[in-house]
Amino acid sequence: MKVLVVGGAGYIGSVCAELLLNEGHSVGIFDNLSEGHRRAVDSRATFMEGDLADRDRIQSCLAEFEPEAVMHFAASALVGESMENPSKYFRNNIGNGLNLLDAMVATGRNQLVFSSTCATFGPPDKVPIDESLPQRPINPYGESKLAFEKILRWYGEIHGLRFISLRYFNAAGASENFGEEHRVETHLIPNVLQVALGLKPHVEIYGTDYDTPDGTCIRDYIHILDLARAHILALEARKSEFYNLGTGGGSSVREVIDCCRRVTGHKIPVVEKPRRAGDPPRLIAASDKIQKELGWRPQFQNLDAIIESAWKWHRKFPSGYGD
Repeated sequence: MKVLVVGGAGYIGSVCAELLLNEGHSVGIFDNLSEGHRRAVDSRATFMEGDLADRDRIQSCLAEFEPEAVMHFAASALVGESMENPSKYFRNNIGNGLNLLDAMVATGRNQLVFSSTCATFGPPDKVPIDESLPQRPINPYGESKLAFEKILRWYGEIHGLRFISLRYFNAAGASENFGEEHRVETHLIPNVLQVALGLKPHVEIYGTDYDTPDGTCIRDYIHILDLARAHILALEARKSEFYNLGTGGGSSVREVIDCCRRVTGHKIPVVEKPRRAGDPPRLIAASDKIQKELGWRPQFQNLDAIIESAWKWHRKFPSGYGD
């Protein structure tokens, strides 16, 4: 299959492109490199630099490359930043996303796999979070993704767009060649590993008095390879659908740090800080629906395996992508 990966120079997009290529697909990557990295573009892929804000550019790339399907990862994704600059999130995640959809309609491309988020649910009524729970986002990031999901429904009804929207929380780990490096790093595992690499003096824990076994927040960590396989499986879906993705379990902040200590052999000092506003004690996604309907099964449910893969990549590329 010929697949255009929009945002394919970023963390999740780069690994999805790599696996697609490994499985014999033809891959194009469209990215403006504002958050992604040129060195994260697989050399086997066709790279097209461009911004979704430029409707003509994405439309010309779609017309030239003629993909059978599109994967969409090009979104702003920092919850805290979305509370400070909501305009950026609504313009990029909704407005620029609309440019992609309209360009797809104009060029006759009608299959999309959308990288969404469980942040569309907000604080859940229960965990694990399944697709039946009400969606009540509490930040502009989650709101922008939910708005785009609603737009997808209408484009499906009016234009015949076939889509799969995948919602998940914490992508983690690495492939052999591509790993996690954000220009502003807010994710726990890479921040802990930067301490082990000697790049930071300590890791910070925000809140130690939550109603959890060790007092720290519990999150659902999903291996980037399992996540990429879910996106590739979504290409085979016969009808439009929304799926939650997770391991069905979770790890606390302290458990993640302890695991990083075991894997790296470093002490990793900790500084405890007060809670951050809006951090729920426990966020875990249920994946029963996608397992039943698409046959997806996570292969790396062990936290050690996730962190070992990330540590291997960070040791191999201690300076990251260097751009």
